[in-house]
Amino acid sequence: MSQTSAPAPTTSRGLEGVTALDTRLSFIDGQSGTLIYQGYGIQDLAKNASFEEVAYLLWKGELPTQAQLDELNGQLREARPVHDDLLDHLRHHTPKDANPMAAMRTALSMLAAYDDEADDMDPEANYRKAVRLTAKLPTLVAAFDRIRKGLDPVAPTQEGSTAEDFLTMLNGEAPGPAATQIMDAALVLHAEHGLNASTFAARVIGSTLSDMYSAVVGAMGALKGPLHGGANIEVMKTLLALDESGETAQQFVDRKLEAKEKIMGIGHRVYKTLDPRATILREMLSDLSEEKGEMKWLEMSDTIRSTVKERKGLDANVDFYSASVYYLLGIETDLYTPIFAISRMTGWTAHLLEQWEDNRLIRPRAEYVGPRDLTVTPISDRG
Repeated sequence: MSQTSAPAPTTSRGLEGVTALDTRLSFIDGQSGTLIYQGYGIQDLAKNASFEEVAYLLWKGELPTQAQLDELNGQLREARPVHDDLLDHLRHHTPKDANPMAAMRTALSMLAAYDDEADDMDPEANYRKAVRLTAKLPTLVAAFDRIRKGLDPVAPTQEGSTAEDFLTMLNGEAPGPAATQIMDAALVLHAEHGLNASTFAARVIGSTLSDMYSAVVGAMGALKGPLHGGANIEVMKTLLALDESGETAQQFVDRKLEAKEKIMGIGHRVYKTLDPRATILREMLSDLSEEKGEMKWLEMSDTIRSTVKERKGLDANVDFYSASVYYLLGIETDLYTPIFAISRMTGWTAHLLEQWEDNRLIRPRAEYVGPRDLTVTPISDRG
């Protein structure tokens, strides 16, 4: 009787080109610049669906009816408040100069202690945790920012959308319709993006049958890195430094390329053309720039993008324009990655729900390249 042999091991640095699993959640075609969530194109979703509708789509596999959307909005609004102990931790045990992603990583871990279902792996319990995590992270991000500025946290209104309530908690006043619409669309654009580093980290942790909180804390740690979620912070730092330097955008690009230095926000591991999310964000930045009467960020960005495209064949990614959008919305630069996490929480949790439908431990091999024939000498003879 023949036996099926294990597949021959292959080696790929950074697992590039390796397919680790099947997913229904999103499809990316880097050559054509295509991004699809559960069958729907990102441009269609960003213009015609709310963040809450997209969250439901990722979790449930279909867009909600009005009744289903109303139910989800009710669940999210009810879940937005956080326990006073977490706010006290942010007030008294978190340094005011702490990295916001480090503060949120700890706060997410603490949330598990206040969730009676934290270790319940029933599918419905995990869905409820996905809703709660998506609801509570905006509250924690806004509270952290206000506390470090010496202000009292603003309690969630438990009304309106995620985008509206987050901006209200952050700024202490209700946002205008344009700001709400732009923030909502930005959340849609960042919600899901295949097996990126943070999502893969979440699925690896989830594959051990660890709990959802452990998995998203691991994802948060991965997103913190400047080569992943932290890239939009570096984009804005670059633009601010360029604005202060007196250099033109053209001179800046010439200098960076001559020195063979990376320009943050340009190029992508997957996309070989313009990131489709960048197209939408550029439109949002254009509208917001005209509304604010502040065109320089758009003009600098467009010059950098077109010059690098012409010289190196590389195009902008999602971080390139999102940085300026958030800046014109008055959001602190170091909050960009936590806002990314607010959105991506839906993708992380959707991937965990999918992972647990038919779980298999994720356990790749490493190719050993060290010595093999060493022998131990007595410690007295080691020099």
